[in-house]
Amino acid sequence: MAKSVCPWWLGCFLTSPIRRLWQNPKEILRPFVTDGMTVLEPGCGMGFFTLELARLVGDQGKVVAVDIQPRMLQGLNRRARRAGLGQRIETRLAEEKGLPTRDLSGQVDFALAFWVVHELPDVERFFADLHESLRPGGKVLVTEPRGHVSQSSFTEELELASRNGLHVSSRTETRSSFSVVLERA
Repeated sequence: MAKSVCPWWLGCFLTSPIRRLWQNPKEILRPFVTDGMTVLEPGCGMGFFTLELARLVGDQGKVVAVDIQPRMLQGLNRRARRAGLGQRIETRLAEEKGLPTRDLSGQVDFALAFWVVHELPDVERFFADLHESLRPGGKVLVTEPRGHVSQSSFTEELELASRNGLHVSSRTETRSSFSVVLERA
């Protein structure tokens, strides 16, 4: 099911302030993230959503940002330092076999998988790792881009999530995206 990974050099374009006109991180994340939370963001890129996640979790919270490309993480770390949010964000390089989150077992309150699941080599492993990281009642916002992902592929992703203990609690669709909130029972 996995396809190609977004090239690192597109990271600068993906963090453009113009993107906020149709994808405002604060509006998207505010319903899910509160002060003091532990948040996981696989596929963070250079941090379009990460910086807002760090603002929302506050001084007592933590954002664990994971990406497969070191240059994306370098860009994120640079942006986080400039924004004064570096102490709230921990970056991790993804492992070939899955998310590097074994130490977070049962600790994550919320995870964001925005336009990333379709790029993964092992979607089932991804959802198993998310399930392991989430606390009971923890939520995951999964959003996939129409055009890159068909309705049937998105349905397959949700079936793999369900097989790994993550169940749909809400669903929305826009002209540009499929989006669900998954919850660990």
